[in-house]
Amino acid sequence: MTDTHPEPHQPSSAVTRAMDDPTATDAISPRENDTPSTAARKRSHIVPTSGHDRGASEPVDAAALTQALHSVEGDVQSRQRTPMGSPSRKRQRIYGDRFIPNREGRDLQASFSLIPDPPSPATPSKSKKRTPHGELHFQRTEEANRTFSTLLRQEVFDGTVPQPTPPHLSPDAAFSPTSHSTATNDPSRARTPPSNHTSTSLPPASLTPSTPHKNMFTYMSPQHHRNGSSRLTPHGTPGSRRSQRGPNMDPNSDLYSTSPIHFDSQRLLLSPKKTPRAVSKVPFKVLDAPDLADDFYLNLVDWGSSNNLGVGLGSCVFMWNSGTGKVTKLCDLQDDIVTSVSWIQRGSHVSIGTSKGLVQIWDAERCRRLRTMTGHTARVGALAWNDHILSSGSRDRSILHRDVRQPDQWLRKLTGHKQEVCGLRWNAEDGQLASGGNDNQLMVWDKLNANPLWKLTNHTAAVKAIAWSPHQHHLLASGGGTADRRIKFWNTQTGTCVNEIDTGSQVCNLAWSKNSNELVSTHGFSQNQIVVWKYPSMTQVASLTGHTYRVLYLAMSPDGQTVVTGAGDETLRFWKCFNKRERNGIGGEGVGSRLEQWSTIR
Repeated sequence: MTDTHPEPHQPSSAVTRAMDDPTATDAISPRENDTPSTAARKRSHIVPTSGHDRGASEPVDAAALTQALHSVEGDVQSRQRTPMGSPSRKRQRIYGDRFIPNREGRDLQASFSLIPDPPSPATPSKSKKRTPHGELHFQRTEEANRTFSTLLRQEVFDGTVPQPTPPHLSPDAAFSPTSHSTATNDPSRARTPPSNHTSTSLPPASLTPSTPHKNMFTYMSPQHHRNGSSRLTPHGTPGSRRSQRGPNMDPNSDLYSTSPIHFDSQRLLLSPKKTPRAVSKVPFKVLDAPDLADDFYLNLVDWGSSNNLGVGLGSCVFMWNSGTGKVTKLCDLQDDIVTSVSWIQRGSHVSIGTSKGLVQIWDAERCRRLRTMTGHTARVGALAWNDHILSSGSRDRSILHRDVRQPDQWLRKLTGHKQEVCGLRWNAEDGQLASGGNDNQLMVWDKLNANPLWKLTNHTAAVKAIAWSPHQHHLLASGGGTADRRIKFWNTQTGTCVNEIDTGSQVCNLAWSKNSNELVSTHGFSQNQIVVWKYPSMTQVASLTGHTYRVLYLAMSPDGQTVVTGAGDETLRFWKCFNKRERNGIGGEGVGSRLEQWSTIR
């Protein structure tokens, strides 16, 4: 017997090729699984051969590695791809080769109403620097923007979208009564859906009504209008009008105009515009006022009808004549301090309140003291005249009415405030007295009655700034301190607040213009500015700065053109804020007379 040994297994030709070519992985795949798994393919392509299987100096085939990477990326993308695309929340847009606005099937009135209004100048964006309202170029820019908006609305919509006309633009001056833009002057907003009488000029909607969105027009190429709409030009072309109504013989018609805008829009652009009033930002005179107290509760500056400015500086009172520029020392109290100064309405008499609670009356022409009156137990910070009645408010929380013709020290005592009385103003026309105190209360007293007519407690800070309107009966303006910062307007006949505005800073003084329906206010923390307001819109005409301390004192010249302001920086600054009033020929009556109230309808 011979031993038979099995012959060694000879590799097949395919295995031999696989050993020679490392990339031929398909040849050595197991028979029971013709398609290898993805993980196996990754490992076969990515994991390199170890050093004992291959020579250490054998380089890696770059082509094989690149092919393996592409294969792995393809597998990942095939797994991440979903059979259906995610639904998009955005409305699909239709783009075309020609961007022609399509008005058919669009509710222009509703879309125009949904357009957000431009931001108000009072609340600008935080990223932009706030533009001062008093600047002349700012007013002109706002006027130009409003005119452009009105013109654009008229040209685009041809009067089909009713919008209110800005208050500064007169519909009668801008458009003729027979113009097709009468819908523009309609003060009502557009309705959705529009009413019949406003939507007749629009083409009939060919689509089902849906909720309008803020995009006013859709832009499509002409190929989308083949079905049901071959009209690519506006329905109001000159040819269509001529074919319907015959030849147009109106020389002012748009048919014969060489301008790209309508004739009515041309009238709007060519109509004269009222130029904004320019107010100088720089005071035309500055006077030094040493020892001018920085005290919110005092009233140390007043301008009399004799054109003399009275100022209390420490224990002295000085007068400055506006005509001659001469400065005169009226008095020196020696052992007392001046806390308030007030001129009589007509004449040369001036009253002075002191820190000891005294009230003195002086003849300014002769520089002679006429009388000293007592009655208060604390400083007198507020004085107000009503012909021969002099009212004084004190830190002792009381108000005293004094008849300067009688020998008595005081006539009537009012005890309504719970803290110092710092504001006092008479309305000589209506016979009412307004008083403000550090208790945040504003009170209105009728004539010499001991009980207040109204107790107004809407302010949240001390009320010093008080002013009666010379143009409207029973209209009172009041301003609050640092915690309030508001100017409120009251109807003292009903005791209701008719208007108010937040000024953003402490209100120290108020004064109405004698020549126009405007008022000026002075402020403290934190801007120390002087602001001229237009009533009742309460838009700023000018904002003046220059004082480095709170502007605590304010007075107006007898002609109503100039205001003087005083502050703790010990300066008096003169500003030309108002224009001269035109004479209306009422029997030679001067400004501020009783007959002038009948010159205008209230």
